[in-house]
Amino acid sequence: MTAKQRLAQAINAKPAELLAALCGFGLFFCLFSGYFMLRPVREAMGIRGGVENLQWLFSATFVTMLCAVPLFAWLNSRVPRTRYIDWVYGFFILNLLTFAALFQRNEDAIWLARVFYVWISVYNLFVVSVAWSLMADVFDGVQARRLFAFIAAGASCGGLLGPALGALFVEAVGQSGLIFAAALLLGVAVLAKSYLMAWRAEGGAGRPGATPSENPRRPVIGNPFSGVSAVLASPYLLAISAFVVLLATVSTFLYFEQARLVAQLFPERNQQIRVFGMLDFAVQALSLLAQLFVTGRIAERLGIRVLLSGVPLLVCLGFIGLALAPTFAMLAGLMIVRRVGEYAFVRPGREMLFAPLDAHTQYKAKNVIDTLVYRGGDAVSAWLKALLDTLSQGVLIAALTGALCAATWGALGWYLGGRTTRETPELEPSERR
Repeated sequence: MTAKQRLAQAINAKPAELLAALCGFGLFFCLFSGYFMLRPVREAMGIRGGVENLQWLFSATFVTMLCAVPLFAWLNSRVPRTRYIDWVYGFFILNLLTFAALFQRNEDAIWLARVFYVWISVYNLFVVSVAWSLMADVFDGVQARRLFAFIAAGASCGGLLGPALGALFVEAVGQSGLIFAAALLLGVAVLAKSYLMAWRAEGGAGRPGATPSENPRRPVIGNPFSGVSAVLASPYLLAISAFVVLLATVSTFLYFEQARLVAQLFPERNQQIRVFGMLDFAVQALSLLAQLFVTGRIAERLGIRVLLSGVPLLVCLGFIGLALAPTFAMLAGLMIVRRVGEYAFVRPGREMLFAPLDAHTQYKAKNVIDTLVYRGGDAVSAWLKALLDTLSQGVLIAALTGALCAATWGALGWYLGGRTTRETPELEPSERR
């Protein structure tokens, strides 16, 4: 057995898929290295504006999404799929360079901190959603079950390296230097995309003998709001949307508790950045181990249903534990379980649901779910969390509400996993490739 064959076997790929899988891994590595260099800075900026004001930042992010989603959908209808990511990532590269210049001039401005917090919340969802749309477009359903876990491991590797690079170089280059480095990494991701789209026609979803799919050299049909219409018209996509809303609700509840406790226990900004960086490192290290050695094999042997429902069950139990013992250690443990579970199991499983679908669903409807629906869930749950905090000074009510949401989230994941067989989900004909 050659070295190439051994490496392909180790990552659960076929030899002909090895380079494409490594390229997908590299694309996510670049995206998440850049993002996680900036994430601790973003978290500290959110606290600087006041923990009691976080729900306003979440609402501002949702409003920004309302404006951005139709614009990106319009672009998707005007440029070929082979060039869509070039335009999207090119736009965000220009944004990053602009922020680098602004932080160079005045990095302590509160208004800039708030704008950057909202913008990076939009940026992260868009670049990741578009990247997963690309993966669902390049690989067919069978390939996705084998390869998406390894490809997602690129995100975890980037998530490990990003905070380390940020901590190492922030004193030397400042926040503006880190933002500039993130822009460079996003440019490398564009190069990786070019190889993947070229490989698609030979070994991926567009290869001879694969399930027929639309020509990627043409734009995706539809108007700027056709993604929203597709979601509303499909019970399957509505179920995925509800799954994402519950995920966002659980995440937001934990995020607010984390921000509150960190602000109380670690008043200095540098301390806060170190705490967030340590949590990020632990999450990404554990996620990487799971993605490399566990997720793909679970998907093949036990099915997507286990990926989508197991983590919510653990989170439900964790919320009950938090209600009984509301300490920072318990919260940190639950945050790690939730985030590791999302990165290593829930996100790859969720993306597998889109692999058998048509390009319109993969790019437009999926983008609506990943961005607008997700941030809508963020905004609503942020105000719900603020309301619960006014009703009770402790964690009890919020934790029990979180447990109920997590249980419902798990039940919906079980249902969605059951809709997806080894060949193709039982969908309406218009949703298939």
